[in-house]
Amino acid sequence: MVKVLSIIRLIRPSQWSKNVFVFLPMFFSGQMLNASVWLAGFVAFISFSLAASAVYCLNDVKDVNADRLHPKKRQRPIASGAVAVPVAVVIMVLLAAGSQVIPRLCLKDYAGTMMIVAAYLILNVAYCLKLKQIAIVDVFIIAVGFVLRILAGGAATNIMVSPWLICMTFLLALFLAFAKRRDDVAIMEKQGIIVRKNIVSYNSVFLNQTLGIIAAVTMMCYIMYTVSPEVMQRLGCEYVYITAVFVLGGILRYLQLTLVESRSGSPTKILLRDRFVQATVCGWVLTFLIIIYL
Repeated sequence: MVKVLSIIRLIRPSQWSKNVFVFLPMFFSGQMLNASVWLAGFVAFISFSLAASAVYCLNDVKDVNADRLHPKKRQRPIASGAVAVPVAVVIMVLLAAGSQVIPRLCLKDYAGTMMIVAAYLILNVAYCLKLKQIAIVDVFIIAVGFVLRILAGGAATNIMVSPWLICMTFLLALFLAFAKRRDDVAIMEKQGIIVRKNIVSYNSVFLNQTLGIIAAVTMMCYIMYTVSPEVMQRLGCEYVYITAVFVLGGILRYLQLTLVESRSGSPTKILLRDRFVQATVCGWVLTFLIIIYL
């Protein structure tokens, strides 16, 4: 039982919540009530979840020595010795293979989804092996990974992905990734622990200013989206700008958690635990549900 639990912790199913981005194309296209589209979106979700778990396995194998020095990451299955490296490698290969097999078996038009998931795997292998050591490049790759999730959802459901959705996803992911680097810098400055090699290329001043810039650009881009005549015509509503209230609230709360409370280490945990962030996300989703579906 302990071994099974350790393997579950290794593949991090709690992180699969990030893959809900594959459903955004169907949400904004008004296809959420279409059962066949839901099935295709779910296939993309499972495929991306397996791919992401394979990447987590590779990352933990590659960073096992560094993780043992980290106050939190030392408890990860490989770093703690609960899962042996050879076992983790086998699991990684099976997960990567599964991420390609599932679309092939379950989707009629599977080529696009398979190619996007494969691109995600290749990009993240490069990230784990080398690119994550390059400051700024590492964060951009994380953001591109979320864009690929959007594109995979569009490919699986045959829905055209809006440039607005791509831009907003990239900016939001960039913001969250830089906030996570801010948490690593805080650990370095307070405890003297270098949790990743490239963290010495960052400092709190640079990251504070970067977060402020990206937050402002994200908010401006979102407001431009909500008042775009094309968007208002497509959604059939002149009040899309109301949703900007929830986006602004969510961004400000996350800045508060990052800069004041230094709790930006795990965006997923914040989403699952912080009531304020949950309220802004729920308010944003409910408002769009009313605009699009009622």
